[in-house]
Amino acid sequence: MYIIVGLGNPGKKYSGTRHNVGFDVIDLLAHRLGITVNKLKHKALYGEARIGGEKVILAKPQTFMNLSGESIREMMQFYKIDPENLIVIYDDIDVKVGSLRIRQSGSAGTHNGMKSTIYQLQTDAFPRIRIGVGRPEFGDLSNYVLGSFTKDEIPLMKESLERATLTVESIVIDGIDKAMNRYNG
Repeated sequence: MYIIVGLGNPGKKYSGTRHNVGFDVIDLLAHRLGITVNKLKHKALYGEARIGGEKVILAKPQTFMNLSGESIREMMQFYKIDPENLIVIYDDIDVKVGSLRIRQSGSAGTHNGMKSTIYQLQTDAFPRIRIGVGRPEFGDLSNYVLGSFTKDEIPLMKESLERATLTVESIVIDGIDKAMNRYNG
């Protein structure tokens, strides 16, 4: 069994922003799998499905980004999931728009949702999919990540989000190494 978590902020105000691409991937994946992510438990909206015969929980923490780890820890404890069976999907300003970086483990970098997750789990040894949203040339970083994509970025992001759903499926079916070889970049 896997828990697949997309990081984001709850509410319409944040829908479609750079910081919510994790939620966007969960929504796309849920659509592909024919389920809805609308049950509330462990401070998250979630839905259950199967990928390649493997049970998966798709989740969107409702704690706001900086406390995402609380929800993830609760889910992992409840379902008795080891860190290697957790996949976290989130935005990354240090990756160019439209690119993916898949890793087996690693630091949180500048991402507060990942800092919370690593702190709550007391490990950074879990797979993650970093979706590039780019970095602003100037201005406030918070306003940038809470802002929408430009007209030119939207097609890149649509393709990137679709590749992220395929990456999740590949991790579950083929393992992290094959997924990294196939989808990094």
